Amino acid sequence: MFDKYIVCEEGFRRLDDGRTGGRVEVRMPYYRGLGLSMVEVVDLTLDGTPVPPERTTFTVHGHTYTFAEMPGITDDRWEMGERAELAFETDDPLAPGEHDVAVRVRLRISYMPVPGGGADRKRLTLTN
Repeated sequence: MFDKYIVCEEGFRRLDDGRTGGRVEVRMPYYRGLGLSMVEVVDLTLDGTPVPPERTTFTVHGHTYTFAEMPGITDDRWEMGERAELAFETDDPLAPGEHDVAVRVRLRISYMPVPGGGADRKRLTLTN
């Protein structure tokens, strides 16, 4: 439903903490907010290469979580339209220019018999 809005065109940048990798902003592909324990998967693929979940963190309204922690987070939410940030590590520094960024989100929604979610892919430009 909201797949084309998952990957945000703005906010794609390098990590600024000495690690190699980057940050990309994403939105929830669902019309309601959900507790983070119901966000099952946020898979990131950069230039055709999947980024392992253990090399990615999820930040929403100032709180950062690993994907191993998220199944137990029952007191925090990702709201509809709210931007979350995926910070990811790579082996090599990101080159300036265009990159293919794909994100797949799988959500556990109580009244749906199958997982909800969506996928989006965009060409984003890294300027610095």
